[in-house]
Amino acid sequence: MLKFLKGVVGSGGGIKDLPYNLGEPYPSAWGAWTHYRGTSKDDNSPVSIFSFTATNAQDGRLAAARNGAKRLRTVRHPNILAFLHGTEVESMEGGVTKPTVYIVTEPVMPLAEKIKELNLEGIQREEYYAWGLHQVAKAVSFLNNDCKLVHGNVCLASVVVTPTLDWKLHALDVLSEFDGGSVEATAPMFQYEWLVGTQYKAMELAKNDWETIRKSPPWAIDSWGIGCLIYELFSGSKLTRTEELRNTVTIPKNLLPDYQRLLGSVPSKRLNSSKLIDNSEFFQNKLVETIQFMEILNLKDSIEKEAFFRKLPNVAEQLPRQIATRKLLPLLASALEFGSASAPALNPLLKMGSWLSNDEFTSKVLPTVVKLFASSDRAIRVSLLQNIESFGNNLSNQIVDEQVFPHIASGFSDTSAFLRELTLKSMLTLAPKLSQRTITGSFLKHLSRLQVDEEPAIRTNTTILIGNIAGHLNEATRKRVLINAFTVRALRDGFSPARGAGLMALMATSEYYDVTEVASRILPSVVVLIVDADRDVRTKAFQASELFLKLVKQHQSKVDVGETVDTSVGLTATTNSSSLLGWAVSSFTLKTKGADHTASTMVSNVATTRDHNSDSSSSFGDSNISSNSVVSNQPNEPAAIQNVSDGWGELENGNSAEDDDKDGWDDMGLIAEPVPPPSLARIHAAQQRPISTTKAQVLSSSSITGGSDVDATNARRSSTVKQARDDDPWADIAAPAPLSSVRPLSNSGSSVPARGLNGPRVRQAQHVSIESVLGNTSESAANSGRMGSGRGRGRTTPMRLGAQRVSRPSDQ
Repeated sequence: MLKFLKGVVGSGGGIKDLPYNLGEPYPSAWGAWTHYRGTSKDDNSPVSIFSFTATNAQDGRLAAARNGAKRLRTVRHPNILAFLHGTEVESMEGGVTKPTVYIVTEPVMPLAEKIKELNLEGIQREEYYAWGLHQVAKAVSFLNNDCKLVHGNVCLASVVVTPTLDWKLHALDVLSEFDGGSVEATAPMFQYEWLVGTQYKAMELAKNDWETIRKSPPWAIDSWGIGCLIYELFSGSKLTRTEELRNTVTIPKNLLPDYQRLLGSVPSKRLNSSKLIDNSEFFQNKLVETIQFMEILNLKDSIEKEAFFRKLPNVAEQLPRQIATRKLLPLLASALEFGSASAPALNPLLKMGSWLSNDEFTSKVLPTVVKLFASSDRAIRVSLLQNIESFGNNLSNQIVDEQVFPHIASGFSDTSAFLRELTLKSMLTLAPKLSQRTITGSFLKHLSRLQVDEEPAIRTNTTILIGNIAGHLNEATRKRVLINAFTVRALRDGFSPARGAGLMALMATSEYYDVTEVASRILPSVVVLIVDADRDVRTKAFQASELFLKLVKQHQSKVDVGETVDTSVGLTATTNSSSLLGWAVSSFTLKTKGADHTASTMVSNVATTRDHNSDSSSSFGDSNISSNSVVSNQPNEPAAIQNVSDGWGELENGNSAEDDDKDGWDDMGLIAEPVPPPSLARIHAAQQRPISTTKAQVLSSSSITGGSDVDATNARRSSTVKQARDDDPWADIAAPAPLSSVRPLSNSGSSVPARGLNGPRVRQAQHVSIESVLGNTSESAANSGRMGSGRGRGRTTPMRLGAQRVSRPSDQ
């Protein structure tokens, strides 16, 4: 035997003239065949290899094996084993030539071995058997009714199972044409009927009554074989005698009438396999119906698809896990990838994917999910972003940076505020996987725009996200971004939750600021908010002030004792500075009913202290905060302040949507925002004005009259600011110098006149007095004469009136 193997098997387990490697054999196979596991030499993909070795060249089984190989090559059907390759080799043993036939097929496993492996019981076993019998019956019906062929030996051994748990018919050695229409035919119809075991032969076949067989319908022999298969399935044992078929104790009651008709004593009255498929009550179960719907998904309309996919997660829970993950999951993935499935199909796909191991999820689900990010269907994009936490951790850094983020980034500028918010929240999972080049090149620019978004809740959540990802920014980027984002923008926002988020973000990122930044830039911006109109903001401002003052004091105490210390503040004073932020608000649940409603309370908690060197996957905490996590406090009510060590989560006070509505948050959005308190009026006005990096120049009489010079200066300034914005999204919002006092902005007689978007501050006109104007009448007249020669450009009369308005007697 070893000499024989050496003759037909090449190096590395390969077969001569066969581009496949031979593996381990299965314990059982049909007839004299041996069923091996195999792999392709090209790509190492799995295959099945069937081999038959004849005793000599005249062996009758050799002719049957050749017939089986030829039939398998020519007969194609989804429920018949797929042929890939075949060859025949010869070897010499003891002077005798022994031919060997090899058939290579798709990877399959004997049904008997698969049943032991699955070990199903009860309803789940019956549903899976129903699906398998349904597939075998379709294959037999195709042979009998469409091809007028007779298989001749349908039994448990002639059925194999694919990796997706589909049943397929093989063992076509006895397959023959049905010649019932030939009256003159007298020879046996089956050339190799002697290969069939006696226990599997119908009565007429056992008696070799060919006349009766030819007068019977084409399905008579194979219907009997299906009955034998049903008995072996439910009895759990191999059929040894024909009389055992009368024992129907193990046959399900809803299958018993069909079982008896398949094994009828009169061949012409046996049940056709096609009738079995269409009428049997046994096939009417959830598994069969679900798989059948998936297989003809392209023929269903959108309403049927949506209803089906919404029910599928609950249905999948009732099915065997192996069948759901191996059969339904590939069908779902294929349907989503090729566009035949709608967005609701993503939920059952991810749910069934969660039942897989990490390696299987990465190989079977992630490729489809990554391709879906490029979909133009907004519903699919929304569904992906809503479920990002269920698969985001399985995405590799390279896939996120190169394939996922470029498609997600379009959501930052989407016209739908809902999609912008979902995109923002998804980055809490994906941002740690981005490269520094992507973060600084495009991601931060998107966040810079979102911090001035028209939706106040999006601005708030942007601040929270920046605080959460601060640890993933390099030091230079943190120095450039954090303080500007939190103080200049967040703390000056007219939306009180945004100001509260800025304060909490500053405390959560205190480890990244040195003492100079704290003293000169952070504390002046924080202290202003201790007189904020919103009680929660005031409380957080006091906490932040105490935190940063304590950090500065600790640093100063080390300096006083002569220690050589770093200017970095660090985490020595409090555990709150290492806390994480959670989503505080949602753009679509916050509404206000009137302008007299005071600034709302941003409900947020500070998470427990995280280790500075902890893993990034654990340092982000739970970001699945409900969009209804913000409630309103009336001015005379105590602010809802959570324990600072509990994290930025939902307020656990049982507030419902109805309570939010009663509190006046049902109209918050773009309709109206709270009026800023007088102490913040100047800051609020500064925030609303366009941002510029250059100081406004004092207007002189010559600059007023020289309109073209002003236009040129404005153009150069606009170009400089635009270039700065492109290079650094936060470069144009450097923190202003600390104010020694805060002057309220009067609504009636504002001392800050309006100015153009890029023009100089007109406020400088107040330095021009009436006397100076009247004292220079000759010069003004000359200027007026010069400019009057033009076509109405640069006239000085409006400026003279402006000077009079500034110095009117009522103001003196």
